[in-house]
Amino acid sequence: MTRRSLSRRDESAGSRFHTAPPYAASFGRYGCKSAFLPIRAFTRRVPGRIARHDWARRGPSKPARPAKPGHRNMTAPENVADFLHISVPRQRLELIEAGKVVAHYRVSTAKNGVGEKRGSECTPRGWHRVRAKIGAGLPAGAVLVGRRPTGEIYTPLLAARHPGRDWILSRILWLGGLQPGFNRYGEVDTAWRYIYIHGSPDDGVDGTPQSHGCIRLTSADVIDLFDRVPVGALVYVDAGA
Repeated sequence: MTRRSLSRRDESAGSRFHTAPPYAASFGRYGCKSAFLPIRAFTRRVPGRIARHDWARRGPSKPARPAKPGHRNMTAPENVADFLHISVPRQRLELIEAGKVVAHYRVSTAKNGVGEKRGSECTPRGWHRVRAKIGAGLPAGAVLVGRRPTGEIYTPLLAARHPGRDWILSRILWLGGLQPGFNRYGEVDTAWRYIYIHGSPDDGVDGTPQSHGCIRLTSADVIDLFDRVPVGALVYVDAGA
């Protein structure tokens, strides 16, 4: 094989990697055991459940353009059995297992509404995964800055000393987008916008949008959710239901 033909093959392979459908790192009941697999490679459009395929035997799905909300290539939430469903209109997070809601929590999403662009302080829509879990074992109300505990515990007195501070408490589920060009890569990359599901003071989760882009839960609720959900779990942020 000539150097020129090898170069073309490598270039083609790179193109397939960057234009493939949404990717997820999922484990156990939340998907395949290998990380970064196309969602379509292990999902069949069967209402109420997700089909476990032998994806390695079938191979990855064909390249597709980045999916956007409403696009026919985007996996609909009703076709996935195990995921977190975040309803922006209802300000509610539901933990869905085997197609059934097994837990639900009140949340607060962005005051600026939904959107994906960096600097918008909006909550990004669409499919995501939990790319990291941070804060295991910390006491309830532990303060985190830059994903590191400060050693402080949130109290009204501490809040009075730091008015206007955007409190991140107890636990962090760091989200990464799965839809290239929509919530992944470039100016719309959810992970590098540092969008989390995280704990907040109780008055910061009153069922109204008031965050700077993240999804806020109370400390008690985020600790409960943190213990139930693995790294790689799928998350769908829904602006329409």
